[in-house]
Amino acid sequence: MTETSARGWLSRRLQKLTADDQTIDAEALQSDVATSGCERLSACRKGEVVTVTGRLKSVVYTPRETVPTLEAELFDGSGSVTLVWLGRRRIPGIEPGRSLTARGRFAAFDGRRVIYNPWYELSVA
Repeated sequence: MTETSARGWLSRRLQKLTADDQTIDAEALQSDVATSGCERLSACRKGEVVTVTGRLKSVVYTPRETVPTLEAELFDGSGSVTLVWLGRRRIPGIEPGRSLTARGRFAAFDGRRVIYNPWYELSVA
């Protein structure tokens, strides 16, 4: 091991020891994204059909006057997107802390990044 690579290794180890839990979790999620072949949320652009993976941070049922919606925030370590199922009050397995992969058209609405009525697959954990 050269002196430069030894310093790099030591620096990475020290960074892992001093990082907070959220940073370590985000790095682990980004690693999962890389190995799954999915797009990073930070790289997704409006109008693209994307496949993303991550962990659900929150799930909210939003009653509306016309169409009820179920909204779930998916976080992959690089960013978040809101998955919106129109006309749904509940979907079994869609709950905070659950990992899933979703596919759909990436959109921006009222300053939010969203995927409407995505195809999804729950991860077995």
